[in-house]
Amino acid sequence: MESAENTDAPGGPLAGVRVIDLSTVVMGPYAAQILGDLGADVVKIESPNDTVRIGTLHRTPGMTPLNLNVNRNKRSVRLDLKDEDERARALDLIGTADILITNMRVGALRRLGMDHDSLAAVNPRLIHVHAQGFRSDSDRARLAAYDETVQAASGLVDLAQRAGDVGAPVVLPSIFGDKVAALTIVYAALAALVHQRATGRGQRVEVPMVDTLLAFNLVEHLQGRIFEPPAGPTGFPLSMNKGHRARPTKDGLAMVMPYSPENFRDLFVAAGRPDLAEDPRVNGEFIDSTRDGEALAELLESVTPQLTTGQWAAVCARHNVPFGPVLRLDEAADDPYVREGHLLDVAEHPTEGAYRVIGIPLTFSATPASVRRHAPLPGQHTDEVLDELAQGEAGR
Repeated sequence: MESAENTDAPGGPLAGVRVIDLSTVVMGPYAAQILGDLGADVVKIESPNDTVRIGTLHRTPGMTPLNLNVNRNKRSVRLDLKDEDERARALDLIGTADILITNMRVGALRRLGMDHDSLAAVNPRLIHVHAQGFRSDSDRARLAAYDETVQAASGLVDLAQRAGDVGAPVVLPSIFGDKVAALTIVYAALAALVHQRATGRGQRVEVPMVDTLLAFNLVEHLQGRIFEPPAGPTGFPLSMNKGHRARPTKDGLAMVMPYSPENFRDLFVAAGRPDLAEDPRVNGEFIDSTRDGEALAELLESVTPQLTTGQWAAVCARHNVPFGPVLRLDEAADDPYVREGHLLDVAEHPTEGAYRVIGIPLTFSATPASVRRHAPLPGQHTDEVLDELAQGEAGR
């Protein structure tokens, strides 16, 4: 079990970078947390009511699971931006930052004197990464955006509905848009940081969620519409195939995904059905997933119950067939792969006690990322950070 705080851990590749997190909910805070995992000093300026701290699951008010998952490696400073003196303190803190992350409406930022032009006049090195639902120069800029609306406006709901062949629109059971936008914030901020280090100048970076997710979706799904005039519909054939699903095994479920004719033949033989390996649909140069994908999926599912998940894992490894067991999230902490990768270790939080920490899913050979601070209580570091600020001002 980890210690409560590990502020002496290696700094990581972003050691010495100061990030101010002035965002709420998941998208901005998750991005800021990743930068913190990479070693940045992240100061979260919290309003009195951040919705990520609202929920029924908690041991201490405000310390919800979602908050614990997006606010580690940060110091929390509670400031009411509607109060003139506290807003001045927030502006002073932003003046010390390399990177500022925001997601409130542009008009609100302007009224607070926290629009990029106002901030850059005081801190020309500032990288201001601003995220919102729609582009600020579009006629949708004033629309409120939530993950469900972003999934709809980016075409993801259309893809899910078409692939599932269901009448009712389907929203993926994940805040997909928020998290893809968060990763985009991270790489955008790092790119701007390279420019800042080379030139001494910051810049404003805008990350519209809908544009980001639409571009993400179209990588494979633009398909025939990439040509003008169109050569076919949108939708990546393999992903849109109705047979693109997990298979039942003798003792559970697994994603057994043969792609080549040889893959199919090897699986049929392993299941004790060499006769199916003679099917002409699996003896050509390639599998025509548009024409035969669903039928072959049904054929495969007629034989996968012959072996256990473990047996299929061995067969697929032997024949180089893509394979993955279906992970039940309630059982994730006991999964050997998860356990060996330290992806859900138990740690001791200073106020919340024992809890599961989502591991950092990447490694650096020279500058390791680390969890140095657990998610703070609201305003836990206000005095500490403001004292540092005062000492810095006194030293100038």
